[in-house]
Amino acid sequence: MASMVPYRSVFGIRPFNNSLLDAFDDMMDFAQTPLSKAFPMDVEDTGDGYEVKAYLTGVSKDDIDVELNEGRLSISVNVEEKEEDKGKNYLQKEFSAYSATRGVYLKDAASEGLSAKYADGVLTVTVPKIVEKKNVTKIAID
Repeated sequence: MASMVPYRSVFGIRPFNNSLLDAFDDMMDFAQTPLSKAFPMDVEDTGDGYEVKAYLTGVSKDDIDVELNEGRLSISVNVEEKEEDKGKNYLQKEFSAYSATRGVYLKDAASEGLSAKYADGVLTVTVPKIVEKKNVTKIAID
């Protein structure tokens, strides 16, 4: 009896597609390759600052790098295959080493008072806004 696992080429496409559904499955498989790995992010304007949440399920805190450079907040992830996983005889392995970077420009981000917290697979970065100092003083009239 033939194997139940469909043949995949190097790029995740079957050599002979028998139906439109097979072609759609191939397209979805190709879209989920490590070349397109990224993580979702939410950016919220809280009034006096920004709250950026990056959803990094399965990533350890040591694999995350966060930088703010002239208003551009960058979150980078670099996950490497663990040494104990290299010698195992997997029948199917879908999680592998990857790296991804996401960024957002925050035009009035302050470079002081930043904080980051990582819990339950969610990185939360709090970025305060620059407080504008006005050189105008109101004078009361008697």
